[in-house]
Amino acid sequence: MSNFNDFNNAQVAKLPRHLKQFIVAQNYEKYTPVDQAVWRYVMRQNYSYLKNVAYYPYIKGLQSAGLSIEYIPDLQTMNDNLGRIGWGAVTVDGFIPPAAFMEYQAYRVLVIAADIRQINHIEYTPAPDIIHESAGHAPIIADTDYNNYLSYFGSIGAKAMFSAKDFELYEAIRKLSILKEAIDSDEVQIAKAEKELRYISENMGEPSEMALLGRLHWWTVEYGLIGTLENPKIYGAGLLSSIGESASCMQNDVKKLWYNMYTVNYPYDITKTQPQLFVTETFQNLIDVLEQFADTMAFRRGGTESIMKAISCKNVATAVYSSGLQVSGVFTDVGVSANDDVTFIKTTGPSALAFEGKQLEGHGKDYHKDGFSSPVGKLKSGNKPFEDYSLEELKTIGIFIGEIADLTFESGINVKGIVKDILIKNDKLILIAFTDCTVKESNGNILFQPDWGVYDMAIGEKIISVFNGAADKDAYEEITLISNAKTHKISYDKKTLELHNLYKTVREIRAGSQGMEKLNQIFEQLKTSHRQDWLCALEILELVYHKKIYHQFEKELLIYLEMKAGREPEHTKLINDGLHVIKNPVSQLIID
Repeated sequence: MSNFNDFNNAQVAKLPRHLKQFIVAQNYEKYTPVDQAVWRYVMRQNYSYLKNVAYYPYIKGLQSAGLSIEYIPDLQTMNDNLGRIGWGAVTVDGFIPPAAFMEYQAYRVLVIAADIRQINHIEYTPAPDIIHESAGHAPIIADTDYNNYLSYFGSIGAKAMFSAKDFELYEAIRKLSILKEAIDSDEVQIAKAEKELRYISENMGEPSEMALLGRLHWWTVEYGLIGTLENPKIYGAGLLSSIGESASCMQNDVKKLWYNMYTVNYPYDITKTQPQLFVTETFQNLIDVLEQFADTMAFRRGGTESIMKAISCKNVATAVYSSGLQVSGVFTDVGVSANDDVTFIKTTGPSALAFEGKQLEGHGKDYHKDGFSSPVGKLKSGNKPFEDYSLEELKTIGIFIGEIADLTFESGINVKGIVKDILIKNDKLILIAFTDCTVKESNGNILFQPDWGVYDMAIGEKIISVFNGAADKDAYEEITLISNAKTHKISYDKKTLELHNLYKTVREIRAGSQGMEKLNQIFEQLKTSHRQDWLCALEILELVYHKKIYHQFEKELLIYLEMKAGREPEHTKLINDGLHVIKNPVSQLIID
């Protein structure tokens, strides 16, 4: 992305190339007057309710993030404000792969869906939208303890191993969320997508690290409560941005449980309201639980179990030798001793070698295009880990550049060839290259033969870590699994554009305090040509109610809305909630 816009934000500027591929322009001008009204309605409802139940003072949090109740935020303003607390923001197209989402958090960059929910999904949408991402995540980000947890979670999550099934599930969730938010989707399409999602969800098998970590993320970052079981406060973005669930979650029929390691046993359904929520006493407890879970993950455990996770992943992963050498590729085989120790690893297809996250010169995926394999373990005759041998000590076991070396590992694997090169990093032997080399197991099975070319043998007694993705993602030019499903772009007919113009006029009147005499005419147009709409009439009532003018017109509007609420069940709660905020305003919501 040669024209990449970092918004003069230090965190956004630090983003690596492989994360930039998900970023799209916000295109602020695409937001319609109805979109702006949807934002304003949700934000007014949220503040009216959340001022009493949100953990962090909501208005203060909004201001810290560069957000306003009155209009959809633009990305530049958000970045200017978030930059002051060491964070940034970018816009993306809906759901992105979980590993990428986590890595953005590690870089302290909020990922914000560029789209906004339709008015008929104003209470809740399963699709990520700018209300959820900015109004949900951003206000709480100003809390130092919380944003440290969020960033740390990202750094852990970016290393989590996922399965091929996880990506199928991600695709199914993304597809369904797009369909539910699309204007032109029919019920047959949605029902089919729901059936596909249900089938995949019910046939996931053993949950991967990413799936389990996703549960912890869901029950904290998205749906978390803090305080006591009797009187918790909301900090989860999914609740902060849902005018339906932020109220219903506090009811007694939603169980409140303490957040701990056992929370990982609770799966979630993104398309439904949650039957239970989890309460933490402090944000430090979130970090403590995350640490406990991280201790079970492949990137900390290494060994056979972790390599097996990499094999089942069927995507690029990295194994780290105890010497520090990092091998990245799609793992397809592993040798295991009677003691369950790794004796051999193998990747198939483009692979790369790195050290401390930087690709080794000459060892990219073009060079190792067919894969990589190497023994793991101690030499049979060795008295210490192989990686701890100095150049002088190597000579004592017959390893000289240009000479034949014959090495046998404790596992029985034998490597015999002419030493071409020796690589040491940070006083650790990490790689020996051989020509005319044969590698075979104790049973005579050939692992490498001379006509295959140069044999690069990794050095290390153990595999100490295994994690998702390449060690040096930018050098590897990792093509992340990007969904082919794109959010639907909307085109509007003439009648809808006329409605947009009515909303625009009401907005201009509110902003400029002039043109109040036009409101009656706008209302007549709503009644005759746009009878399905309810929000524009609500905004007109708000204006005349607080300006204390046109009392007869105010009564007419109120009767119209109350009758609409009575005969249209899908709008009953929305209209009544809107009327409540108009009649019971808080200081920040009163029109001057």
